[in-house]
Amino acid sequence: MTGMLTAPVLTTSRLTLRMLEARDFEEYASIHSDFEVTRFTTRKQMTRADSWNHMATIIGHWHLRGYGMWGVEELASHRLVGRVGFHCPEGWPEYELGWTIGREFWGRGFATEAARAALEHAFTAMNREHIISLIDPLNASSIRVAQRLGERIEGEIEIGGNRLLVYGISRSISPVSVNPRLAH
Repeated sequence: MTGMLTAPVLTTSRLTLRMLEARDFEEYASIHSDFEVTRFTTRKQMTRADSWNHMATIIGHWHLRGYGMWGVEELASHRLVGRVGFHCPEGWPEYELGWTIGREFWGRGFATEAARAALEHAFTAMNREHIISLIDPLNASSIRVAQRLGERIEGEIEIGGNRLLVYGISRSISPVSVNPRLAH
């Protein structure tokens, strides 16, 4: 098909970060139907229709902004484990790195591994100077991921009536090193 949108594919030792596709919908909907997964992001258990709209929005972000969230696939099982990448819709405070991993895959370091690959891509291939992550103050797991990435708290912001912590990192102080295993 002509006009099909593609995204760079990033590969780590255990994961592939790639454009979400229609074949991912069942796993995407399953991940996002779990309120424990979405309580700090969408703040609701997503229906199948919500998941479809959300996934379409993420794919559309690539088209409109030239960057976005990747689907994160585990290399060993070829299963979709979540999404990681960049978000900056209209009115957003800054270029944001975010992550959502299905509960079945929590505790394996996938969020950190995928976010580290995305951060490296932003600082090298995309030449970004500064990245933020907006995190609910009660989301201890995401705060730990941000800290593992070298992000530091920079302040607070309110979006949609929700108070969020602003974590951030600049390219000049990033501990992320260039990884030749990443495919750009």
